[in-house]
This record gives sequence, structure tokens and C-alpha cells, in this order.
Amino acid sequence: MIRSGTTKLQLAEKQQAVHCGGLALINPLIKVTELRKHINQAVSVFKLHLPYDEADHVLNIAMNLLAGGKCLEHLEDRRNDEAYLDALGAERIPDPTTAGDFCRRFSGVQLIHFFHGINQARQIVWKQQEESFFDQATIEADGTMVETTGEKKHGIGINHKGQWGYHPLVITLAETQELLYLANRSGNRPSSEHAHFYFDLAIAQCKKAGFRKILLRGDTDFSCSGHLDRWDEDGVDFILGFDANRTLVKKAEELPQSAWKPLSRETQQSGSPRAKRENIKEQIVVANEYENQRLRAESYAEFPYRPQACGKTYRMIVVRKEIDVTSGQMYLFDKERYFFYITNEPAEEVTPREVIRGGNKRCDQENTISQLKACGALAAPLDNLESNWAYMAFASLAWTLKLWSGMLVRVKGNPGQRRVRRATRHRVIRMEFATFLNSLMLVPAHVIRSSRQTTFRLLTYRPSIDLLFTLHDHVRLPMRC
Repeated sequence: MIRSGTTKLQLAEKQQAVHCGGLALINPLIKVTELRKHINQAVSVFKLHLPYDEADHVLNIAMNLLAGGKCLEHLEDRRNDEAYLDALGAERIPDPTTAGDFCRRFSGVQLIHFFHGINQARQIVWKQQEESFFDQATIEADGTMVETTGEKKHGIGINHKGQWGYHPLVITLAETQELLYLANRSGNRPSSEHAHFYFDLAIAQCKKAGFRKILLRGDTDFSCSGHLDRWDEDGVDFILGFDANRTLVKKAEELPQSAWKPLSRETQQSGSPRAKRENIKEQIVVANEYENQRLRAESYAEFPYRPQACGKTYRMIVVRKEIDVTSGQMYLFDKERYFFYITNEPAEEVTPREVIRGGNKRCDQENTISQLKACGALAAPLDNLESNWAYMAFASLAWTLKLWSGMLVRVKGNPGQRRVRRATRHRVIRMEFATFLNSLMLVPAHVIRSSRQTTFRLLTYRPSIDLLFTLHDHVRLPMRC
């Protein structure tokens, strides 16, 4: 069906069109959240604005990613595209060299202030949510590796896997996948370094917004036992993984068999279950007689435990995995592995099974981190740790703006309308960045700029255009103070 034919190339006259008509959604979003004002108030690295201010530089980097750019060098194409400049309402934008120099002006303290400024705009977005939104804020922390092949980047390090690069700490809100804070570190630093400090900053933001319950989640590297008593006194709940040290393993082994209950992870499926396909990988492992570990059963138990750095006793939930070790068709031996979760949630309100389920839900943060990498936020294009930290912070705003566009869908109207709008809101929030880019941002549009407004006349139609119009209408609604 695809046939190559004779083509002819012509240049149109007096027409300004862009490939990223979805920016018509982002422009009013920046305006209603007062993002420019909050950025300029939070950080001040220029003595004079000739001609750019701090918000110009930050938004230049974020908008580049939302327009389909992948790196700083793509700013050169943007600044020479007159239609793109009209879409932004700009006479000019910084070039890649100027953008890189801007990132080099920041220190770690200034970047924390920058996140405070973004969170001021975030408070405006949170105020537009339903009352049920404030039932709980789940703050999650994790580290991720940003690899680089550069050999002259200051601050890089090598991790235990032999990967060179940086090891940023990512603090996110589980309910919306928003990035609350990000801290860049050398590649050889532990995941939990300074985690308690950024946990405290995120807790303060959630308390300011009025969340009725705040829950901290993290893996075994983020147990932060020296801070558990303080968080407990402040009314903050936590479900944190705990290292399977000898003391805990011994306590688990000494528990009577009656204390253990079987753990079932079956998920409910609507309709008849689907037939399972053959496990090809398992067949290859057996045929080549590789050592194989198969999970035979899982069980869980609970006991009180006081970490050495704590003055209080908390609930310790332990999961025991019984594993069969085989080689080909031959059974070798079995072994047991233990996984521990420490929590201060009351036993009468949260069962051990719910604690385990809550701890396992933290794995969804990996999806958020993967999307930050997919949109180009977690990258290291510059020459030192602080400048790359700044680039990550500014570029992550592209992901944040995508989430805010969905969160500003107002869930109101009759029950049917509320159901549809809630589904639309959830769809945009959970949408992958690449899907958001291709379905809502990269839409060809004719840009008509006048003295009072800029009109984006879309030049094509596809089903996602309806969603773009819906988001645009909701973003422009008056904000709740």
C-alpha cells in the first residue's frame, strides 16, 4: 500500500505554522498558576534582566521538551523557528550556550529555593482538587542512576554495578506522580543520603496544603531510624522497608509457626481468566541446567521492635519467602528469605496485609522515574554536579506541567459528568509522557498572533484533539483562591 511517487517541495508565503500546537494548553496553564512570578521570586541569579529573566530560562528548557526536543542543542532549532516564537509570545529565546551558562549559576541551596517556588504554584493547583484529594498524601523516596559516558564531568562517581554517572534522589507524591524535590548526588553515594531532609521539606508542603494524613514510603535504604520518633510525634505515618540484619532474621526464625499466616497475592479479574502462554525463559533455564530459584510459598507475621536509634517501639511486619533451588530437573535445596517493613500505623486501623500491600505499591514510583527519564529530565548534559542538578530541576517542569494539565480538570456536574471528568483526569495523569507528547502536544497548528491574543488554528483532527479542547477549557476556568 505504500508507494513512493514523485514529490515536489515548495515554501509557503505569509504562513506561520508549528508542529507543537499543544502549547496552546501550556501557555494558559503557566498563566493561571502564576508560575513565572513564583520562579522569579524564588531564585534571583541575575543583577539585570537583559533581556531574559530567570523564568524565561527555566521555561525555555521545559518548553523545549514539551515541543519534542530531546536535548539542549535542540534549542537552536527552536530559536530560529519564527512560528514557535509566536506560539510562546516571545521575540527571542536563549540559545543552548546561554541556557547551559544559566544552569551553571546555581548552587544546591538556590535549587532548593527553586523547588519552593514551584511548590508555591503547586499549592494553587492542589486547591482546585476535590475534598477527597486531601484524605492522604503518600510521599515516596528513591534513588536512580543517571549514567554518562563523559569523562570530564565533575562530581561523577561509580556505583556497585560499575555504572558511571550521577545518583539523584527523587521525592514524589504517589497519588499524582508529581515530583516534589530532586537532589543530585555523585554516582557512588547511597540512596538514602539526605533523604530525611527532603522528606521534611515535602511533609511541610503537604501540611501547608491541608492533607489530613501524610504517609512516608521507601525501601530498605530509607528506614531513617534516627528520625522515626520525630515523625511519629508530628503525626506522620510511615511504611518503610528495613534491612534484614541478623537480629531481625533471628527474631523472625524464633517466631512460633502459629504466628505465620499465608500470604496470597492473587488479583481479582473481571470475566473469565485468560489462558497463560508458555514460559519460554523457564524452558531455556531448565534445558541448560542453570541454577533456578522458584518461589514456593509466602507467609507473613508481626512482632514489636524498637530500632537502636529510636526510643519508641513500632510494628515490624515480616514476609517469609520459601524458595526452591533447582538445576535443570534436579532439586538442590530450599531456602528462606525475609523482608521487613516497619510502620507506626495502628494495628486496629491497618492490618499487616495492608502494610505489605502499601509497601509493594511503592514500586509504582519506578514508573514515575522512568517517565522523568523518558521526557529528558533525568539527564546530565553539562559539566558538573550542580549545573546538571539545575538542568534536571528545570527540565522536570515539563513532566509537572503535563500532570497539572490533567489535575485542573474540574470534577463537577451531575453524577455522569463527574464520572467522565474523573476518568479524563486520571487518564491524563497516568498517561506516559511520549503518549502525551504525540497525542496532545505535537499537533500541527497555524499560529495567528494579534495584539491581545494568540490563536492556534489546528490543521488536523484526530480523536485526541477532543481531549486537548477539554483540557484547554478547564485550564482557563477561574481558580479557587
